[in-house]
Amino acid sequence: MSLILNQADWEKLLQQSSKPQTNNLVLDDFEIVEEIPGFWGQGYARYAELSPGVKLEFTDCKYNQDFWLKTPAHEHPFQIMILLSGYSNCTIHPTFSEVRSYFSGSGISPPYMNECQTGQHVVEVNVEIEPEVLESHFLDLQFSSTLQKQLYKGSDCKVSFYPTVTPAMRSLAHQLWNAPYRGAVKQMYLQAKVFELFALYLDLISNDSQPTKSLPRLKPKTITALHQAKDILTTQLEHPPSLTELARQVEVSDRTLNRGFPILFNTTVVGYLTQQRLEQAKMLLREEKHSVAEVATKVGYSNMGHFSVAFKRRFGITPRQCVAGKV
Repeated sequence: MSLILNQADWEKLLQQSSKPQTNNLVLDDFEIVEEIPGFWGQGYARYAELSPGVKLEFTDCKYNQDFWLKTPAHEHPFQIMILLSGYSNCTIHPTFSEVRSYFSGSGISPPYMNECQTGQHVVEVNVEIEPEVLESHFLDLQFSSTLQKQLYKGSDCKVSFYPTVTPAMRSLAHQLWNAPYRGAVKQMYLQAKVFELFALYLDLISNDSQPTKSLPRLKPKTITALHQAKDILTTQLEHPPSLTELARQVEVSDRTLNRGFPILFNTTVVGYLTQQRLEQAKMLLREEKHSVAEVATKVGYSNMGHFSVAFKRRFGITPRQCVAGKV
């Protein structure tokens, strides 16, 4: 059974850690960095308080041990979390991944535990905004009463949403991670991007103000098996195993694969395979080293017509237009 650490345990371990290796990091006065304790993994968490009540956190770490981090019930700010790599397994939410993000209103969070698994590489952008900040900055904004009731819960339990990660969300997460400025200008830039990201989520939630229902939970072993299955598909695009063979290789049932992929990756097994084939095809076509027919074969399409239709459906242009530099 994995070890369970509470917040006090984890903070004590952080205090005992050696000074972080920040050779590749450019830090400013408003930022601090903490190293993941060596026994538990490698990597760091970088924190920035952009202004009172507006916090930004970047995490890049790989764990050496399996453990759970326990968090007690607490007052919860507005929060956005986007994973650029890895996944996050939490006892009170569906699994977060590169395709499922997290948005929360303010209120009270119930106690929960986060799982950290050996070998998992997590790259995460996390934003927290205190409700008072939004009230003072956007007092004159008129949101629907339903949305306000969902986002401002006060002493009641907070409401959470789990939006699919869009290209715009991912782009803003990368812009936050790779700010092109230093000093006060960087601080101003980051805060502007944080509120731009918040506005994007708020617009999304406003158009569909019903919180996403929590999806069925997956066991840690099942999550690991699903990621292994995803890796197998990614490396065998031309000749992927059948569903039954894939399930056998990762030691789960066909039903578990079919059920688990939409929960964890927000797509089916076939959908993920198609997505990866087309992304690989786009990359090869841009290199201009292969003909369209060669690229289609390399990514597992034997029928050129099917390849062209699938490519245009995903990217809005034909493979030949991609070669011409239109995407």
